[in-house]
Amino acid sequence: MLSFLPGPVLAALSFVLYLVNTLFWISPILVGSLLKFLLPIAPWQKLMSYLLDFCASSWISVNSFNQKLLVPTKLVVTGGDALKMQDWYLVISNHQSWVDILVLQRVLNGKIPFLKFFLKKELIYVPILGLAWWALDFPFMKRYSQAYLRKNPHLIGTDIKTTRKACAKFKHKPVSVMNFIEGTRFTDEKYAKQKSPFQHLLRPKAGGIAFVLDAMGEHLSKIVNVTIYYPNGIPSFYDFICGKVNKVCIDIETLPIDENCSGDYFNDPEFKQNFQKWLNQLWHDKDQRLSQLKQAQNDL
Repeated sequence: MLSFLPGPVLAALSFVLYLVNTLFWISPILVGSLLKFLLPIAPWQKLMSYLLDFCASSWISVNSFNQKLLVPTKLVVTGGDALKMQDWYLVISNHQSWVDILVLQRVLNGKIPFLKFFLKKELIYVPILGLAWWALDFPFMKRYSQAYLRKNPHLIGTDIKTTRKACAKFKHKPVSVMNFIEGTRFTDEKYAKQKSPFQHLLRPKAGGIAFVLDAMGEHLSKIVNVTIYYPNGIPSFYDFICGKVNKVCIDIETLPIDENCSGDYFNDPEFKQNFQKWLNQLWHDKDQRLSQLKQAQNDL
């Protein structure tokens, strides 16, 4: 609507609206977090979890309105018609830019439960934010390094048990957990350093997603596999808010959580090998899908 304005003006207006929206919603989220923390009664905490998720989803809705008002970006979405708010999802995606998060939030908000990210357990002690993340039911994980476990073998398996216990709350409340399998944003430097076998992607990290599936597998019913393609090249956040991103293509595929991803990745060598093959095939298919999206845009 206001995309006719100069790029720097759009960027300034967008940033101010993002800031005002965040400041508006952070207050009820922090108050709700404190109320949830002070009254450790299961029905009350469940009610507060739903109210806090509503606040967080509303924050995303206003951000999306901000984008539609100021940014002329066209989102072309394929798939995702069967998604619903009453299901449990693991969301995976290729990762190229911080814009990915804005795109995922905008496309999936209202279609699946509010997106949550796995966080290191130590982050729960971050002032204010740690309380908010806990209240919003972000799953906290405890991971020991292989070197630490070799010195303390009695702790093998306790990180999974601790995280699984923390995720037990999701048995009664639908959740969507987000995981960028590549572990970092795509850059040409990282691509060259990895000697990636894929044309458009970095190597997927099997350990991270295996940990999530092991800790939450019984609470998840489907995998939402998202492929994001930027026809005009990978944008920065500034590129996005100043209107330089004309179009984004988003492909959504829903996959079952079956025998390919249900097993003991860390103690079963055969399952570990099969899981890595399954994930590499999934990433090969995603790489081909990106090539198809690129070719389709070149043909326009």
